[in-house]
Amino acid sequence: MMTAGLALRVMREKLGLTMRDVETASEKLARKRGNVGYFVPISRLSDVETKGVIPSIYRLYSLAIIYRGNFLDMLRLYGIELDQVVSDLDVSTPPKSHLSHALSAAAAAQVPIQLDPSFDARNTLNFGRMVEQWGTVPLKYLEQLSNTGFTYGYIGSEDFTMYPILAPGSFIQVDESKNRVANGGWRTEYERPIYFVETRESYLCCWCAVTRDTIILQPHPLSPVAPRIQQYPQDAEVIGQVVGVAMKLGEWRPAADSAPDPKERAALN
Repeated sequence: MMTAGLALRVMREKLGLTMRDVETASEKLARKRGNVGYFVPISRLSDVETKGVIPSIYRLYSLAIIYRGNFLDMLRLYGIELDQVVSDLDVSTPPKSHLSHALSAAAAAQVPIQLDPSFDARNTLNFGRMVEQWGTVPLKYLEQLSNTGFTYGYIGSEDFTMYPILAPGSFIQVDESKNRVANGGWRTEYERPIYFVETRESYLCCWCAVTRDTIILQPHPLSPVAPRIQQYPQDAEVIGQVVGVAMKLGEWRPAADSAPDPKERAALN
């Protein structure tokens, strides 16, 4: 595998530049900017190309200018991928609400560009299985959809199981590593884990309780949907825990003929 230093040397030699040429050009840039940090002496350039020395951000910028390259591509030589900003944001959780500019440098995101023709917006489904092709497009906040540690679900427009916590039409992120049902430890309904479950008939999001060889699929108390009891794990598989959700607030309203009446609960199951 080509090292970053060797890649920089290849760029230089393709342009027919000597180390002295680079030193001279960087000196001009340093004078123009009024910052000696842009200066790349021959000795330092040699260390960068042959000894794995990492140049400073100023010197890397100088090399990008002199080699007619893209500064972001230079950063990639050293393993800095600005398009991965989204997936790295969770390493820090600032306690105060704030405006975030961290994504301004991200240029692309992995998003689904082709779905299975059987996609039906009325039904809850495993969105990951509906994606036939991923593509790179400049939609920064959707990059995490390509992470292999998660799967993604879509709550059907006729699925009111976890309403009003999860509105129909929402997209959910599911952590497949958290597929064992927790038996307690939460203080409120907002702390209680919501699971993405596949039954023989459909997918659904719900609270779960496992007792021996059965699993109770528990809807939200305000939901018009009734609880269901399934044989476990024969008739119901817990795909994982819902850890993220994307839904509109204040705009969604059930159609008059969409929201099931509480009296119709039995018919839904």
